[in-house]
Amino acid sequence: MCGSLRRRRRTLVAVEGSSNTKGAFFRVLGVDPAAAGATGYGVIESDGRRCRMLRFGALRAQSGRKGPEHFPERLREIHALLGELIEEFQPHGVAVESVFTAHNMKTALRLAEVRGVVLLAAAQGGVPVCSYSPREVKASVAGYGHAGKEQMQAMVRALLGMSETPEPADAADALAVALCHVHAAHFRAQLASNAGSTSLPRNSRSRGVVSRIPF
Repeated sequence: MCGSLRRRRRTLVAVEGSSNTKGAFFRVLGVDPAAAGATGYGVIESDGRRCRMLRFGALRAQSGRKGPEHFPERLREIHALLGELIEEFQPHGVAVESVFTAHNMKTALRLAEVRGVVLLAAAQGGVPVCSYSPREVKASVAGYGHAGKEQMQAMVRALLGMSETPEPADAADALAVALCHVHAAHFRAQLASNAGSTSLPRNSRSRGVVSRIPF
């Protein structure tokens, strides 16, 4: 873990897997943005047969810094964290949960602002972004668009071969978004293969959609 992440340890709940990712083919950073609570993140990679977790966690607001006057600083922290993760893991894609319709307009606007910071960090890192609705993520990971949080956590644990249930739920949601992106990329790759499209070289990165994953 780099020094800047250590300095933020009071607000960052993080669990690390192996950072040795030599030979990895497809790596995804999943993000579950939050307006007031913790913003979850998760990094996974796929070798074409299975997925494994590299790191996951959640960035929480420090105690006493949860008012609206501290929101710009929170956006800065989220942006800095994601920039560090992108630099360290060099993901092929960033997957983020899309903004859902909220009854509270202020909450919806703030969530959109957090999501904008995610998009900015990805763009600065030259990494393509895909968005998925909560229902799409649940259907992809659990096979049911209305799956509960506990069911989602159990499925994420099973699909990533984790020894423990991922906590907090925000981090599990971010891992689920990343898994959804891997599944979607797999589906797009199959469509491209069936259409006879040309594959990208192994370990290639592109600002567009990755068109080949060896599933």
